[in-house]
Amino acid sequence: MSSSSSLVGRRNSTGRANSSSNVYNPKGPRESKPLPSSEPSSGQSAPKSWIRIQMDGLKEIFIQPINILLVFVPLGICAGEMEWGPMSTFSTNFMAIVPLAAVLGAATECLAAHTGQMIGGLLNATFGNAVEMIVTINAIRAGLVSVVQQSLIGSILSNLLLVLGMAFIASGLVNKASSFNATGAGTNVSCLVLSSLALTLPTVFSYIPDTTPEASVKLSRVVALVMAMVYVAFLWFQLRTHADLFAAEEEELDEAEQALSPSVSAALLFATTCAVAFCSEYLVASIEGVSDQYGVPYSFIGLILLPIVGNAAEHTTAVTVAYKDKMDLALGVAVGSSTQIALFVVPFSVIVGWCYGVDMTLNFQVFDTTVFLLSVFIASGILGDGRANWFEGLMLCSTYAIVAIITWYIPVAPSAEPRMLRPFGGPPASVFV
Repeated sequence: MSSSSSLVGRRNSTGRANSSSNVYNPKGPRESKPLPSSEPSSGQSAPKSWIRIQMDGLKEIFIQPINILLVFVPLGICAGEMEWGPMSTFSTNFMAIVPLAAVLGAATECLAAHTGQMIGGLLNATFGNAVEMIVTINAIRAGLVSVVQQSLIGSILSNLLLVLGMAFIASGLVNKASSFNATGAGTNVSCLVLSSLALTLPTVFSYIPDTTPEASVKLSRVVALVMAMVYVAFLWFQLRTHADLFAAEEEELDEAEQALSPSVSAALLFATTCAVAFCSEYLVASIEGVSDQYGVPYSFIGLILLPIVGNAAEHTTAVTVAYKDKMDLALGVAVGSSTQIALFVVPFSVIVGWCYGVDMTLNFQVFDTTVFLLSVFIASGILGDGRANWFEGLMLCSTYAIVAIITWYIPVAPSAEPRMLRPFGGPPASVFV
């Protein structure tokens, strides 16, 4: 979701949090005096109170220009509660989740700055993708399995093609060519290749004669558990045993991360998560009405529109740091976020469906898995040399534009309409497949 979803780019910042002091430091060091004085000398500011420090930290988070869109949070909730119509509900909650994702990412970073490197990485992995996870839970509860599948693939494509491509273009505006850590990027791409394999094979399995939907569901759940274990191992590999392979540029902790205490950071994280949960529930509930009344294809909503909600903050972060020639941080946001969604959020969605008795599988349909597989190979070829230029960024963005155009023209065939699947041991449930 936000820049917090990057484990590669943020590893150094969370690692330095333990060695740095969290006590407020007045502007500049105090000069040594022959006799100590109880009153501050001229040119020195008195230490701020704890409340003032926390207020300054919150101000640093909320004064960002994107937070102007927070006005849509109450509007979106009112639209859902008062039934203003599908389009009004969808558009207002769509706009509301964009700044909430940015605030959620900032709150996660503030809390991670007070923890150890491993705990900070786990916080970034979990709450960095909180928007996708909350939307996934609400959509599965509503039985919108195909929307969940397409939004997850769309989030990966958005990060891997659009965000990475725009970062390369931004870097190319100031540098003819930029270099980055090819080893760390290659490890993330290898994880994406594994995840594409884990999605492609269950999809192909569903086309084998005499296979049953129940067998596909069982297979998907087993594969999801394997993917989750691989992601845990990847975290240990990245943050512990081979942390030197993922060395990136140092990124200084901003004032908000240094100022906010763990309790205030946790409270902000909880409040923002609740707001995202409310807005995403109304957003998901309005999808069917928007598609039916205004003819917006489900594929376009899932693959293109919904990922924009969770990745808006990441777009800004990746482009900004790439323009400053910090390509390792940009890749940490783009490629690292794609890895987390593929190996963490995707199996999480299968497990959530398991808990709710919904047949959420890894059969992501032929078009989605084909686009995912080809996008991974395109990104792998571009990232292999450890160099970036604007033309490679243009190729990535063009690939994303082609995918977006095709999804707009995908028809809603009769087989793609809502149909009934029978969960194990229960009555039929209406889901999209």
